[in-house]
Amino acid sequence: MTYDLVLSIFVDTIVAGTPLIYAALGELVTERAGVLNLGIEGMMLVGALAGFAVAFHSGILALGLLAGIAGGMVMSGIFAILVLNFLTNQVVTGLALTLFGVGLSAFAGRNYVGETLQGFQPFEIPVLGDIPVFGTLLFNHDILVYGSVLVLIAAYRFLYHSRSGLLLRAIGEAPEAAHAIGTPVIRVRYMAILFGGAMCGLAGAYLSLAITPLWMEGMSAGRGWIALALVVFATWRPLRLLLGAYLFGVVTILQFHGQAMGIGVPSEFLSMLPYIATILVLVLISRNPRTIMLNQPASLGKPFFPYQ
Repeated sequence: MTYDLVLSIFVDTIVAGTPLIYAALGELVTERAGVLNLGIEGMMLVGALAGFAVAFHSGILALGLLAGIAGGMVMSGIFAILVLNFLTNQVVTGLALTLFGVGLSAFAGRNYVGETLQGFQPFEIPVLGDIPVFGTLLFNHDILVYGSVLVLIAAYRFLYHSRSGLLLRAIGEAPEAAHAIGTPVIRVRYMAILFGGAMCGLAGAYLSLAITPLWMEGMSAGRGWIALALVVFATWRPLRLLLGAYLFGVVTILQFHGQAMGIGVPSEFLSMLPYIATILVLVLISRNPRTIMLNQPASLGKPFFPYQ
């Protein structure tokens, strides 16, 4: 394996991990507020389609990015109304949201299949990009790669170094107690769900505007489920999420490089590797329930009605 190939794998790993960071971070904040949203895959697909369609017609990638975020927020808004106001089951509603997003994106995106556009391009940060090895590895990416790290750091500071973040985590642990001291539980959960939708929409838009600047049905390829598993893998901690996203990213990239190098393994098996890795990680974590319970919000998935 040559030096250029190794460097290429590391660079591609960072790119592949970027949509996972956005989607998983959005779900992490949502779950920290005590809400379980399994609709990540559907929100990503709607965000990918909305972003591509707007960028394709306007020729402005930034507008496409905003459209992707808006698409994810609309989907999460539907979810929020159902689970917070009508107290529907969060698991069933999230699954329905995924099915709805998959079907809606496939139907609405029929006319865009086969179309392409000039997506976000990597650029070299002056001075830092000239550093041997690390310059190419860390400082020669598109703007959304850098944005994913900045958003993750901002989320960490919000959750652990701000009063609002403390209130959000308190709601995730004991919404009744938070409500008793005057905290607007429903409003905070609405904001957390909408933030999660925005991040999932952004993750989807990154797929159709940067990684593969085109639209095709089901282009999220299960990344929403991987992002969901990633939250558990990170034990609801933002900084661990970064490591997990790149770990799943390298597994994804290795299967592509394995196929390109003609490794004597069926391509179908190589395509299974990211999902096999997801299952193995969840099995290993589940062997020690205390690891999961250490940071899991106590009210996760449980409905709350302030007047009951």
